[in-house]
Amino acid sequence: MSDVATPKTPLICDDPRLANALHYVLENSGKRLRARLVMASYRMLCEGPEDSAASAATAIEWLHTYSLVHDDLPAMDNDALRRGKPTVHTVYDEATAILIGDGLQTAAFSLISEDDRLPSDTRLKLIALIANAIGFSGMVGGQALDMAAEGATSSFEQLRLIHEKKTGALIKAAVLSGAICAQATERDMTCLGQFASTIGLAFQVADDILDVTQNSATLGKTAGKDVAVEKSTYVSCLGLEGAQKEAEKLLAEAIACLSPYGESAQPLLNLAIAMVRREH
Repeated sequence: MSDVATPKTPLICDDPRLANALHYVLENSGKRLRARLVMASYRMLCEGPEDSAASAATAIEWLHTYSLVHDDLPAMDNDALRRGKPTVHTVYDEATAILIGDGLQTAAFSLISEDDRLPSDTRLKLIALIANAIGFSGMVGGQALDMAAEGATSSFEQLRLIHEKKTGALIKAAVLSGAICAQATERDMTCLGQFASTIGLAFQVADDILDVTQNSATLGKTAGKDVAVEKSTYVSCLGLEGAQKEAEKLLAEAIACLSPYGESAQPLLNLAIAMVRREH
């Protein structure tokens, strides 16, 4: 299954340093979970050509990559390792990393807006959905809440709010983008919205567990970083065993949301399981 589009106009940077940095970050693509969620959601609801959802899948991956580049900056999480390689600002510089993130964000919306394989109203729905997911009420707002909570003890409810926005909003946008490309019904959007919200939280719980149970080489990012900056996590709130039980509970709830779709939901179900029971 393809989970990326081939843009009609490839990403081009006239500045050689910026071009090299862009190549560096896009070649290190990671798991492409969000792109795969777009395509699995689309395929569950539609037997049309896969390229109808491919631009949305690619755009969301570019936006996720932008968020990682910016999250790693010294002013944010200040990390030196991402996807098993040195972070962009450590290989190049902070200004280049900021520009890479800015450029990927704008390129993502350009890709969707210019995809004439999609009806105009579908493109508008995608742009509105994704913009809200990454903005002040979504990923950006969640990052601000997360940074503000460093050094403090957050309640379970506060943690859920942070991660519904910081991590879950883009995961939900990925699932719903596939549905929009498939011309989903309101019932489909409700079911898939519930699924996505739940699996997004389960994904973050699993991430918190891996942060304390795996090493940096396995994770491809700095292990133990949350403890080092005194950040509240599901493990610090619930304990390791409690967090593991919470992840499985959320996974079961997410799977139940897909029950109306029978066998057609199997690829999306398999992806949900992999997101929660992964080793890195």
